[in-house]
Amino acid sequence: MTTRIELEGGTLLFVEESHAIPLVEVVVSTRSGSAHDSVEKQGLFRTMLGMFRRGARDLTSHQIEDALDRLGSEISLDVNASISTMYGQVIERNLAPFIELFSTLLESPSFPEDEFGRLKREIVADLIGARDNDRALAQRAFRRGVFRDHPYSRSAAGTIPGVESLTTDDARAQYRKHFVKGNLVIGFSGDISLEAAERYARRIIRDVPDGPRLQDPVPPPSPIPGRRLVFVDKPERTQTQIVIGQLGTSPHDEDHIPLTVANAVFGGTFTSRLMREVRSKRGWSYGASSRLGIDRQRHSFAMVTFPAATDAAACIALQLELFTDLVEKGITTRELAFIKRYLARSYAFEIDTASKRLHQALDVDLLGLPADYYSGYVAHVEAVTLEQANGALKNRLTTRDFLVSIVGTASEIEAKVREAIPELGTHDVVPFDRD
Repeated sequence: MTTRIELEGGTLLFVEESHAIPLVEVVVSTRSGSAHDSVEKQGLFRTMLGMFRRGARDLTSHQIEDALDRLGSEISLDVNASISTMYGQVIERNLAPFIELFSTLLESPSFPEDEFGRLKREIVADLIGARDNDRALAQRAFRRGVFRDHPYSRSAAGTIPGVESLTTDDARAQYRKHFVKGNLVIGFSGDISLEAAERYARRIIRDVPDGPRLQDPVPPPSPIPGRRLVFVDKPERTQTQIVIGQLGTSPHDEDHIPLTVANAVFGGTFTSRLMREVRSKRGWSYGASSRLGIDRQRHSFAMVTFPAATDAAACIALQLELFTDLVEKGITTRELAFIKRYLARSYAFEIDTASKRLHQALDVDLLGLPADYYSGYVAHVEAVTLEQANGALKNRLTTRDFLVSIVGTASEIEAKVREAIPELGTHDVVPFDRD
């Protein structure tokens, strides 16, 4: 069981011991993320965090990378709307010098101007390169369409104008605001004792200034009425990427687990309804799935397929037909029995490593999930009734209001796609290279 310890200044520590192999994972998260970026400076939080490996105290970026190599260690960084995380992994015998390096990067980033300019150019190049990723384009269009002006509509990577406008003063100010004791959560997993973890955690925050936990600026998102289409126009596409969905669930909904179970029947396994009808019977898309996003606020329900351009309209029509049937008629007793067994038995793979168990504990705290969200998962799944599952579908999902986002060549298939969506309201065609 993961141990939770309160440290000075409001920092929390989570420890999950496992001495099977001599590796240790170190995690430092902030209770805040890219939702704190202004609209004009989207990408600031991610850029700020990226500077941690570009210079710290008297260390240059080359010296930092050399030190990581010598220790046989690695560090990675991640940001989303709600949290940011600095991950580290090292062999146990090198843990002490690794913690010193890790602490230096976290408490004393130097934000050198030349490295800042180089990092910005790399991020802009990545944003331009992402235009070649059709799946990412479809996801971006979906996110922007479902959440519109809400913070969840933005990408933590930012926009080209936003990143280009950033200064080192912006990054320093963002760092000083978020990296304070009350806003940090530390985690250790692997070959480490509770005593050592507590000692190293205190080293990590030793020179971090006092400060409060930051309040989440994200309000609950509002549903957008009507059936809408966003067509991302990209030349010479023989294959499409399609995302269809709407607002979904919150972990605090009474019917959250019943909806999760029903969604697994629809698109959560290799034998789900979507896979069976789209792939197995018709061969239109190699993959066909549906998922429910999870964050502090209500997130999205999304169906994902990637058929050939010639099959896109028919695939959309079929998905909408299957979705309507799901919401209006629900799942069957047989489907419920199968998926409950599947989810309960497969859950072992969600907790089979110390790292997975640690990150579950971190998610509960950082995202404000119910205390038994993971520890009681199997029991909650097994308790779901057919009435609850089908009630959740009718209560949380609607066939009236949804968004279809698709990446393809508009001149070839856009008209057919529009015809495939009954009672379509608004439709927009946007260029794939629009920021």
